[in-house]
Amino acid sequence: MNAVDTPLKHESWLAGNGVTHAGEVHEQANGFSVVNCEHCGFKHVLPLPTTEELKHVYAHEYYTQEKPLYIERYLEDKSWWEDVYNERYDKLEAFLGDKRRKILDVGSGPGLFLLKGQERGWTVKGIEPSQRAAAHSRESLGLDVIEAFLDEQLAPSLGLFDAINLGEVLEHLPDPAAMLKLVHGLLDKDGMLCVIVPNDFNPIQRALRDHLGQAPWWVAPPHHLNYFDAQSLASLLERCGFRLAHREVTFPIDLFLMMGKNYIGNDTLGRECHAMRKAFESGMRKSGEQELMNKMYQGFLELGLGRELVFIAQKVSA
Repeated sequence: MNAVDTPLKHESWLAGNGVTHAGEVHEQANGFSVVNCEHCGFKHVLPLPTTEELKHVYAHEYYTQEKPLYIERYLEDKSWWEDVYNERYDKLEAFLGDKRRKILDVGSGPGLFLLKGQERGWTVKGIEPSQRAAAHSRESLGLDVIEAFLDEQLAPSLGLFDAINLGEVLEHLPDPAAMLKLVHGLLDKDGMLCVIVPNDFNPIQRALRDHLGQAPWWVAPPHHLNYFDAQSLASLLERCGFRLAHREVTFPIDLFLMMGKNYIGNDTLGRECHAMRKAFESGMRKSGEQELMNKMYQGFLELGLGRELVFIAQKVSA
């Protein structure tokens, strides 16, 4: 059995709301333990930071210290992101029909997803805690973006939406179930939710860590608190009032590490690997082999591979 199948120990922690989080420890980093939580049904760190601690990190530090080049690199990749976002809107529109075109993007970042929706005729609104990213969205792109965290105080002022996007949000929150229940209330009848999270502790990552000496780079508290796989994410969505409608994964870029391209901490090599991934996907689209690529990625999903999980789910009314 490898290290991930042989947990270090069992650990428990009592949260301020009286909930005990406990489970087998699967990794430790930066003073945190990652447990497979018996209460939550997915892996997360202990202890969990408070909401106030995280608000400071994401409002003032994330895009300046943790990812200082993120916005610039994101804009460099604009044409590739447009293809990705067009496909995502295609799926949402197929589920919603012709007349439902109002979307909220929670954690809207630099704003290209919202911009693409606006170009396609959607009414768009974003919520983004980072001062830098929110300012770019408003001042450079002219988008309707609120600089804030989505919480119970803000939600009642927003109205209802046909679709909500949660792109790489849930892994950062101390209580992802609370966020899913909050957005459930912001969706109109039969509205659609798109959730994107990293696919962590996947087979390639485990092989690299347990047999090839690679440190577990994906374990990154306090910025990443929760660690999902396809099963745990699907179960969480169902518990929070959603019916799963579509599942896919993104390119398993961890494969480059397996092939000797150790891009961890190497920005130049990381960009080269990302460029190869973009070239592959663009080539498949341009050659008319989009459907073949989709089938390949579905195969990755069935094997537990793929760097991110992209799940679309429909609101189930009580």
